[in-house]
Amino acid sequence: MKNFVSKPINLVYTYLLTAVLVLTHQGQHLLENQEDFSYVIGSQNGPKNWGDLRAEWATCKTGTEQSPIDLAFSKMRDAPELGDLQTNYTPASGILENIGYRIRLQWVVAGNAGSIQINNITYVLDNIHWHSPSEHTINGMRFSLEQHLVHKNVQLQKVAVVAVLYAISVFKDQFLSKLEDNIVDISGTGAPSEVNIGLIDPNDIDMSDRRYYRYLGSLTTPPCDDGVIWTIKKKVMPVRRDQVMLLRNAVHDGNENNARPLQPLNNRDILYYSPLHTSSSVDNM
Repeated sequence: MKNFVSKPINLVYTYLLTAVLVLTHQGQHLLENQEDFSYVIGSQNGPKNWGDLRAEWATCKTGTEQSPIDLAFSKMRDAPELGDLQTNYTPASGILENIGYRIRLQWVVAGNAGSIQINNITYVLDNIHWHSPSEHTINGMRFSLEQHLVHKNVQLQKVAVVAVLYAISVFKDQFLSKLEDNIVDISGTGAPSEVNIGLIDPNDIDMSDRRYYRYLGSLTTPPCDDGVIWTIKKKVMPVRRDQVMLLRNAVHDGNENNARPLQPLNNRDILYYSPLHTSSSVDNM
């Protein structure tokens, strides 16, 4: 009798455990898509209050190395020792997601899209997403769009972001052009939240300009973790106005402007790398 009863009990236990794991996974996915913070200045869940909304977001308020910042020429120093940014990207299957406050490109298999190397540490490309207007400014100038290529080293729990800035032009951004139809498919609150887009090549993003700015900052959305290595490409790239508007209209209402306000520099170093190794290049953007 004991064995007869234990079998269904074990089956029920196994079923419940499986259900809990599935629901937990679903809950984490839904949590990521919840819009429990906003970019609306002065609102209760706006940028100024992010650090008060959850205990695990406290760094948004207390962090001393927060991003974004103004990349002021007067605060920069030449750093020829940085060397060229080493990238090793490859085409991989991607999923385009609308997570409410931004459009994000993820990879079907993590790590398949390649990596970068900084200080002999490999950071795998995790996702690509966009902010409009730009989050970083250069010498006080803000741009129409900023693209973030987020890289991670899971073992070291480190993040490195490469940012590309865009200004309105008559010329289209070719990488965004490949995604336009897919962005339309996931636009708005009633649309599917994601779509599989097949092979996509990060090398289609023009990062041929070897010059860049480098500083130590943070994530620009909660939990705003410090310790992120930022690399901002110096060359401002062209993008059409309709491409920017496509991204802005795709996100959920209230997130059209999804740029976090500038954060204090707090005496951090802003490094500038150019293969020319001349200080005058900093002053002549």
